[in-house]
Amino acid sequence: MKEYNKIIAHYERCLDKHGDNHLGVDWPKLEDVDTRYKIMLDIIKLNEESDRKVSLLDFGCGTGHLLDFVHRNNKKNIIYSGLDISQKFIDVAKKKYPDNSFYCIDILDSKDSIGNFDYVVMNGVFTEKRELSYDEMWNYFTKMITVIYEKCNNGFAFNVMSKNVDWEREDLFHVSHDILSSFLCANLTRNYIIRNDYGLYEYTVYVFKK
Repeated sequence: MKEYNKIIAHYERCLDKHGDNHLGVDWPKLEDVDTRYKIMLDIIKLNEESDRKVSLLDFGCGTGHLLDFVHRNNKKNIIYSGLDISQKFIDVAKKKYPDNSFYCIDILDSKDSIGNFDYVVMNGVFTEKRELSYDEMWNYFTKMITVIYEKCNNGFAFNVMSKNVDWEREDLFHVSHDILSSFLCANLTRNYIIRNDYGLYEYTVYVFKK
C-alpha cells in the first residue's frame, strides 16, 4: 500500500461526511478559501504580460471549487482542466462541469498519460500529512513536485504549512523555507517566489520554468 493512500482516504471521508463544500475538502474556514484560490492564480498574473489564454491544470482539484472561483471572477483567459487521484471527487466534478476535462490518475505512476500545461496549481495537496511521518511526506512531496516541474510549460504553484507558527500540528506538513529553498535550487530551479503575505499559517511557492 502506498503511504499517501492514507491522505486520500482522509479526504474521501471528509467528502462523505460533509458533501461538496469547503469542509468536504477539509478547509476549516470558508472565508480563507477564496484567498487561497486568488493566491494560486496570481502565478499567472505575475508571469504573463497580457490576458492571453493559458492552460491550467488544477492538480488535486477535488470537486472543482477552483473552477467555481474562475467562473465567479470571470477569468476567461484560463483554459481549465482538473486532476485528482480520487474517483469519488472526480465523479462529482464531472457531473458539475461536463464540458471541462477531468483526469483521475496517480501521476507518479502515469505521468505520460497527460500532456503538459502552461501552469499547474496544487492547492492543499501538501498541507496535510495525516499519519505519515515528516520524512515519508517529504519524500512524497519532492517526488511529486519533480514530476510537476516536467509537466508545466511556464510554472507551478503549491502551498505548505509554515514553520513560523505558535505551535505545529502533528497531522500537518510544516516545511522550513531554508530546507525547501535548498531542494528547489539543487534539483529544479533557482527561479521561484515564496509568498508569505496573505495572513494564513501557510505559505505559497511559485516555481517558474522560464
